[in-house]
Amino acid sequence: MENMDSKVEGLSKINPSHRILLLPHCLRQANTCIARYNGEGLQCAGCNPECTINRLRTAAVSHGYQGVCVAPGGRLAVNFVVEKHPQAVVAIACRKEIKERLREAKKLSAQDVKPLVVIIPLLKDGCVDTVVDTEAALEIIASGCNEK
Repeated sequence: MENMDSKVEGLSKINPSHRILLLPHCLRQANTCIARYNGEGLQCAGCNPECTINRLRTAAVSHGYQGVCVAPGGRLAVNFVVEKHPQAVVAIACRKEIKERLREAKKLSAQDVKPLVVIIPLLKDGCVDTVVDTEAALEIIASGCNEK
């Protein structure tokens, strides 16, 4: 299995317009987040510049990513991948979700959807107010991107 460095190196060679970012909705601060859900996941309001979801979403958009999905569950994220047909996926998830989604990704591989997948695991999971190394995630998102 490829290590994280080789995956990030591969990511850096893929144009951001062919990448998507998948975020778990559990990164939001449950007590203060005003974002609303719709059929495409959590729609970040962009209201708090310190919010992890806002920071990561804004970075991906500013680098020209094809799309960002803040999913309340893995099925929505998988549907987003199928819909967008990206060459690369940067995904933040808990270890349980990672295992389940990797199984689904293998099924997608049989359907000729084979994006490079870079997974950034959560540092603290638990389905509410989770934590990721935001600075490391921002570096990975920006890998190979020219500043806009």
